[in-house]
Amino acid sequence: MNKIKVAVAAIFTIIALVAIALPSLLRFAGLHPEYTGEAAEFPGGKALIITTSHGVLAEPGSDDGPATGVAASEMTHPYYVFQEAGIEVDIASIQGGAIPIDPQTLSYPISTEHDKRFLEDSIFRAKANNSIPVSDVDVSQYDVVFLAGGWGAAYDMGNSEELASLVSAAYYAPKAPVIASVCHGALGLINAKDKNGKLLIEGRRATGVTDKQVKELGIEVTPMHPETELRKAGAIFESATAFRDLFATWVSVDDEQRFVTGQNQNSGLETAQKAVNILAQRKTQ
Repeated sequence: MNKIKVAVAAIFTIIALVAIALPSLLRFAGLHPEYTGEAAEFPGGKALIITTSHGVLAEPGSDDGPATGVAASEMTHPYYVFQEAGIEVDIASIQGGAIPIDPQTLSYPISTEHDKRFLEDSIFRAKANNSIPVSDVDVSQYDVVFLAGGWGAAYDMGNSEELASLVSAAYYAPKAPVIASVCHGALGLINAKDKNGKLLIEGRRATGVTDKQVKELGIEVTPMHPETELRKAGAIFESATAFRDLFATWVSVDDEQRFVTGQNQNSGLETAQKAVNILAQRKTQ
């Protein structure tokens, strides 16, 4: 009997140790890596983060499915990168109001330190609960426009005429803002056009969630997939891969340094910081 008790206790100890170590193990595998590159500042700047307003993972037109929305880190990572660089940050969404946040991305072991910081940040949470509708945004005041992803973005960011118009207006705005995206946020770029009616993303290096990652996660019910749609729009699609693309990361910067795009949930920190670095470099030129 004592041997059984010892064995059971050992099993529970091992399970507990694995549970404690799981976030670190996932990070070691490639999930939400730390950013270790150049970190510039841009004091006095202004950033806009735009998210989805769609909160159900289901067949298009159906409300019967699990809750989804923006992936938490794809909003929190750029927010705090910008804030720590001295940049004021506004939050917008397709419809405005309360932003749906995918509950899985705020739960153990997926949530990040930035996500936990968000949950304790009354100012940030108020912005997320009272987001600006994209139709009300004056894009001329921003130095960087960042399109966050998550499964919800697959339903509305690629179909929003207001968002496409905003991205087009941002491209020609006096401040020449850096236009950035991460994960499914890249869908917000596919219909933006230049003054001649050409798609802005056509011929530019860009990235977003790979078709491989979508298949590996088994979530193909969403109406749009970033790699497929970026290729259709004529972008030069780039990405990294891993034994599972959930653990890969890549950031693309176009030759003009106007578009900075991150592959997936692992790419938010680097994408945001590269956008800041571009802004800082402009000051020295």
